[in-house]
Amino acid sequence: MNTHERQWQCVLGALVLLLGLAAPTAYAQTECKHRGDLDTLYCDDNKDLVADSPTDAKRYKNPSTLVFTYTPVEDPAVYENIFKPFTDYLGKCTGKRVVFYQVQSNAAEIEAMRSGRLHVGGFSTGPTNYAVNLAGAVPFAVKGSDKELQGYNLILIVKKDSPYQKVADLKGKKVAHVQPSSNSGNLAPRALFPALGLVPDQDYKVLYSGKHDNSITGVATGDYDAAPVASDVFKRMASRGQIKEDDYRVIWRSETFPTSSFAYAHDLEPKLRDTMVKCFYDYRFPADMKKAFDGADRFFPITYQKDWAIVRKVAEGSGEKFNNAAFENLKKKEAEAAAAKANKK
Repeated sequence: MNTHERQWQCVLGALVLLLGLAAPTAYAQTECKHRGDLDTLYCDDNKDLVADSPTDAKRYKNPSTLVFTYTPVEDPAVYENIFKPFTDYLGKCTGKRVVFYQVQSNAAEIEAMRSGRLHVGGFSTGPTNYAVNLAGAVPFAVKGSDKELQGYNLILIVKKDSPYQKVADLKGKKVAHVQPSSNSGNLAPRALFPALGLVPDQDYKVLYSGKHDNSITGVATGDYDAAPVASDVFKRMASRGQIKEDDYRVIWRSETFPTSSFAYAHDLEPKLRDTMVKCFYDYRFPADMKKAFDGADRFFPITYQKDWAIVRKVAEGSGEKFNNAAFENLKKKEAEAAAAKANKK
């Protein structure tokens, strides 16, 4: 990253912190026939569960620089390098300057899009719901192949030499969840573990690690006895040599969930939006990207209404709501997890 790009990221970060979640309510769509679960800033008159494009063309955004990011499931700097061939291509394909904006938390990414400073990005599976409802994000793709979207499983990992053989064995133990908004790292365990004989926050105290990689390495170091994590993150860390897969044992595996969504801001100028989406769909991953993303070679088309139905079902089963009150709690929990991690250093 050159000096100008670093300065640009600093400016973006400052603006996001300044604006936060408090986007200008004057822009709220007043003549709205249907909103569903969306924030009052957005309308869903076609009832596809995502924000409609503004009816007033004056509200369209056609920025000279497109800001792109990817979910901070691991070190953001790693993904800036992985996505560089794509962001270079996207700039040429759209005729825009494209910058990668590193975000350190799901909340920061959601706030960046809601404040209008993020135009397109990859959101983790669970936080996608917040991005849709509170930031006007419109998911349109996930990583995949020519035949199907790429999915992942919630896996429950323990150290290989641990005595734990089944989910219920973890009663009273130290179990790491990722973040409150994480699908595999929190919502799915809360919805699925009780039927397996283990109730989070009742049979064990939930310890938030902040990120999947923190949970995974924490099991290896003995900070946690077990952790529910995304199988794709686990596999990627093993393939990079960050962990030894043989040091762990998977004691339970869920059905398949979709991986991180790629979503654009609902108020992008339609011609720019359509051009950008086509650029995504036409792109084929180079060898390094394909390796980094478990063999996926393209952006596979999806819709939030259809392909996130299972994620919303899990969220409902765990009692999760994707509204402003829940988002404020998410920010608090993420801040607490970050502080706890810093204190360990």
